Amino acid sequence: MPVHPLTPDRWAHLEALFGANGACGGCWCMWWRVTAKEFEAGSAANRERMQAIVADGDRPPGLLAYEDGRPVGWVTVAPREEFGRIERSRDLALLDGPVWSVPCFYVAAGQRGRGVASTLLDAVVRFAARHGARTVEGYAVDPTRRRFTNSEAYTGTVSLFEAAGFTPAAQRTPSSRIVMRRDVSTARRRAR
Repeated sequence: MPVHPLTPDRWAHLEALFGANGACGGCWCMWWRVTAKEFEAGSAANRERMQAIVADGDRPPGLLAYEDGRPVGWVTVAPREEFGRIERSRDLALLDGPVWSVPCFYVAAGQRGRGVASTLLDAVVRFAARHGARTVEGYAVDPTRRRFTNSEAYTGTVSLFEAAGFTPAAQRTPSSRIVMRRDVSTARRRAR
C-alpha cells in the first residue's frame, strides 16, 4: 500500500478522503492544532487552516495511504509543539526533550481492519526520522480496558503502537490516553 506525504498537489486527495464532513465533525485534522475557540469557527475555517498549512509547503502535515490509486487513510505527524492542545494538556504534555506527535488517524469506512493504520504508522516512523525526529509519540486508547467507538479511537490503539515498536511511556489517569513512545534514531540511520 503506497503512502505519500500530503503536498499541495495532493490536496484534492485529502478532500476526497475526508468528504464534506472534513473527516469527523468538520475537524479537517485541526482539533489538536488550534484552540477551542478557533475550532468552534467550524468546518470551513478548519478546512482553510489545513489547506494553508499544506500550501505553505514547509513540511507536509501528514501522510496519505492509497489503494488502487484512491486515498484510503490519513495520519497527521509533526513536532509536538505544533499541536497546542497536546502542549496544554495535563494528561498528554509530559516527559522530556523534542518529540514528534502522531495524534490522529483517519481510515475510510470500508477500509478499517485492513492494516491501513499500521501501514501509516510504519511510514510515520520513517518520515519523522528523515525530518530529524529522535522520538515519536502517540496517544493511544486501550480497548482491552474499556470499549471505545471508532470515533474515539482516532488516536490509535495500544496494540497498533506496540506492533510498530512503541512502548507505554505514561498514563496520567486511568481514563486518559496512554502516551506511547518510540526512539526513531535507528530509523533515521536506515533512511539515509
